[in-house]
Amino acid sequence: MSAAAAPIIEANKLRKTVRSPEGDLTILHDVDLSIGSGESLAVVGASGSGKSTLLGLLAGLDTPSSGTVQLAGEVLSRLDEDGRAAVRARWVGFVFQAFQLIPSLTALENAMLPLELAGATDARERALDVLARVGLAERVTHYPRQLSGGEQQRVALARAFASRPKVLFADEPTGNLDHATGERVTQLLFELNRENDTTLVLVTHDSELASNCARRVEMSAGVLAEAA
Repeated sequence: MSAAAAPIIEANKLRKTVRSPEGDLTILHDVDLSIGSGESLAVVGASGSGKSTLLGLLAGLDTPSSGTVQLAGEVLSRLDEDGRAAVRARWVGFVFQAFQLIPSLTALENAMLPLELAGATDARERALDVLARVGLAERVTHYPRQLSGGEQQRVALARAFASRPKVLFADEPTGNLDHATGERVTQLLFELNRENDTTLVLVTHDSELASNCARRVEMSAGVLAEAA
């Protein structure tokens, strides 16, 4: 990313507080974060430090207790859930640790789904192309239960990139994979990131995965800091 690249995500004084039996619990403390278009950013930190909560707020999957998130020029807190969903559909892709494929759909149908929801007329062609790109051309009619964990994660990658999102959020994308399979998925993730000039924001415990990113920030007890 060039120094002049405009931010595609900006968080300002982001705070998330939830109710607990012991009283209010603050998960995020006044987080400020700017992410440039095309940048790759790793959010690292211990379990329970607030990483996934931050990701959910940046993606508009959750709403902050205070502060704002601006994604692709839209202030998410000014939108209702339908409005936030429309922003996600237009700009955002997701890859999760648990894959989150639909069991009753084939690999091809899973990859086509976001394109069909967006009204793309070439959903099948685009999904086939990206499935071939991740090495699954021979597995497109298979259901998730017929695929290995690594194959399922590659379907999830294909689904995320088929709509050519400007921002991809990845939450522990290699967490359920063995080392060799995780390395292959990481390689694909960054290849697709470069080819599509996609902004990549990933949460991970894996320092090797994080080292592939141009920038790292660290969460500790809900406080964000630039990693050394």
